[in-house]
Amino acid sequence: MKDNNPPTTPIKTAILSFGMSGKVFHAPFIHHHKGFELTGIVERTKNTAVGFYPNTKIYKSVEEALEDDLVDLIIVNTPTYTHFEFAKMALEKGKHIVVEKAFTTTAEEASILTELASEKGLVLSVYQNRRWDSDFSTAKQIIDDQKIGAIISAEFHFDRYKDALSPKIHKETPNAGAGLLLDLGPHLIDQAIYLFGMPQAVMADIRTVRPNSLVDDDFTLVLYYDQLRVTLKSSLMVREPLPAYILHGTKGSFLKSRADIQEAALIQGAIPYSHNWGEEPDTEMGYLHTQFNGEMVKGTIPTLKGNYGAFYDGLYDTIIHKKPCLVSGKDGWNVMKIIEAAQLSHKEQKLIPIHP
Repeated sequence: MKDNNPPTTPIKTAILSFGMSGKVFHAPFIHHHKGFELTGIVERTKNTAVGFYPNTKIYKSVEEALEDDLVDLIIVNTPTYTHFEFAKMALEKGKHIVVEKAFTTTAEEASILTELASEKGLVLSVYQNRRWDSDFSTAKQIIDDQKIGAIISAEFHFDRYKDALSPKIHKETPNAGAGLLLDLGPHLIDQAIYLFGMPQAVMADIRTVRPNSLVDDDFTLVLYYDQLRVTLKSSLMVREPLPAYILHGTKGSFLKSRADIQEAALIQGAIPYSHNWGEEPDTEMGYLHTQFNGEMVKGTIPTLKGNYGAFYDGLYDTIIHKKPCLVSGKDGWNVMKIIEAAQLSHKEQKLIPIHP
């Protein structure tokens, strides 16, 4: 369990939904972190959470959770099209908030929430757990250590093979929050901005490729920098995926599969913060081919551990110790700017500049 010098009274936290997001990505980390207390979970029609967390209050509506004066922090992990409404309500009730990706459905909504949180002196964080994937962390270290020189091109993939439609109606029915660009797109875009900053322009191709699909489920985004080009690709019709991270620099190249084990471990009920948490199998090590310190290097390199718990460690430090937020509302706002530019680029079939 995480200690992290917890306060006398832990941060009392409520989760607005107990689907996969709440059950897998939030509740285990909150429950096992001594700086937080899993005070309540919203389940409108079920009581599934009781079997996992018998001492946690079950709310029968979002409004009931927001009205609970004991709660300090709200996890807004409802369908994307509801994020703005519920996040705004929570902030107006004086709650700190974590908003799942996609942060909002528009950049304007993102700006309103970010400014409201600032006005009220509340913490607003966007849940970008994949900054702490083992594969991405390793790719980031390669870049930070300049192992392949200055980066000339980078290609990130987040591909799956899911030809069947999701049983979750809100994911497959056209609405402001539906589609792959707003589902997996925020992960890839956030990672690109985290590594390279905001691009100068965006070009995008967004498609619907699954049988009977009514929402976008395949996209390619190209982010333009001075000399660098970053390509972000995701599809639900890729049975044999390419490496998740393909980096080419002035001195070499690095390839890394998408092999982070944390999601699978959490689905199986593993407890986070354990000693060997986030360790990938050696078979998934990245491949490095470069000239470094005057010598040619060619072979596999060890993968860093993944650690989704770092998000909640950072959130604790932000709320209690007033440290900078690891994933701020401004970060989420920037992602939404890129998504809107991508949508416009696809519609108008042209390069869209990103204004500071």
